[in-house]
Amino acid sequence: MNVYDASRMADVLAPEGFDETSEIEDADLIILNTCHIRERASEKIFSELGKVRVLKEERAAQGRETMIAVAGCVAQAEGAEIIRRQPAVDVVVGPQSYHRLPDLLSEAREKRAFGRRPGVVDTDFPVEDKFDALTQPTAEKTRARGVSAFVTVQEGCDKFCTFCVVPYTRGAEFSRPVDRILSEVERLTAHGVREITLLGQNVNAWHGIGPDGKAWTLGRLLRRLSDVPGVARLRYMTSHPRDMDDELIAAHGDLPQLMPFLHLPVQAGSDRILEAMNRRHTAQDYIDLVWRIRSVRPDIALSSDFIVGFPGETEAEFQATLDLIEEVGFASTFSFKYSSRPGTPAAEMDGHIPHEVMAERLGRLQTLVEAQRQAFNQETVGVTTEMLVEKPGRYSGQIGGKTPWLQAVHADGDVSLIGQVVPVRIVGLSSNSLLGELLDKPLQERRA
Repeated sequence: MNVYDASRMADVLAPEGFDETSEIEDADLIILNTCHIRERASEKIFSELGKVRVLKEERAAQGRETMIAVAGCVAQAEGAEIIRRQPAVDVVVGPQSYHRLPDLLSEAREKRAFGRRPGVVDTDFPVEDKFDALTQPTAEKTRARGVSAFVTVQEGCDKFCTFCVVPYTRGAEFSRPVDRILSEVERLTAHGVREITLLGQNVNAWHGIGPDGKAWTLGRLLRRLSDVPGVARLRYMTSHPRDMDDELIAAHGDLPQLMPFLHLPVQAGSDRILEAMNRRHTAQDYIDLVWRIRSVRPDIALSSDFIVGFPGETEAEFQATLDLIEEVGFASTFSFKYSSRPGTPAAEMDGHIPHEVMAERLGRLQTLVEAQRQAFNQETVGVTTEMLVEKPGRYSGQIGGKTPWLQAVHADGDVSLIGQVVPVRIVGLSSNSLLGELLDKPLQERRA
């Protein structure tokens, strides 16, 4: 989601004469787009701001203006405190207001020009739909960003998991209407995008208003998007188990464009810990859901999130998480030690686990899930599947792309294939990707 937000900020600044640069030393405007999920996120930002301030001073000595903005969830949480601690910052903007960046930068310049207290802060949750105010990228820029694109359809969360800051930094759930999403997807595919990933903090809680004036479900939206010319692949993330309804599950069995890869966070395998997290599902609920999904799409691969060392977690409760992992089997995972986030209920709970205990548990969990990831990749060797060609490969004469299960593949081939879905046989593995061999006929012809 931060990648999507960063692109939208670049788009809204383009009419003001800004273009993106990969070299920070060349930047007239430096934006730190931040995430507040992990512990010490704020301190990491202030450390980075110290380095950027030095660059700003060096450029000022050369007569070159440099502006600094802090955006995203740390900006939302810290607000004016960022400017108090680092006066070199010109703008602090929350994730609901980045469409106002041009106005905020103008205001910040004016304040500095007249010697007033530096810095402008906008961390409101505006009533207007920020998506309507955003500038759409040009066809050239869309093509430059590649054949896979993110589309945010939902923001915010109403679940209030006790460890999570998202409801406080992103606000209540907001679902974009169908016509806005459809228009964005049609524009992207017209400019060469072949794969669309729908984004949301709680994406399967999306309930945008359709052209019939009624709230649609995510399953219905996916069916509509599958009819858009040029859409070869659809994905969505991140999901909550409580919002996997029958229509969405059925879509996984019905839609060829909906890829067989699902990120479905469970967080823990102990029912007591899940209740303390306010997840509102049990371990068995999650396992039953997985089997329902696999019943309609047997080849689906799962990814998940895990938190180890939640306050009060016993060794037996941690073992319950390992047991769930063993039973379900995952193609990939994201796993973390519990991070205490100020203002969340979990931060006030008793029984915080020592860091060395959390580190040891995390090591055991990651050993297990890495073995599952490697086994999943190994099972694909010898399999004939499809690859969406996304970019040139690491070496000359090579191309790179993704399997339906989101695995990176490299194969010998010409860059003219970028944007095409081509048949490939997996012939080997490297440390983080698969090695493929292109086949000479499309899969549907071979199957015939």
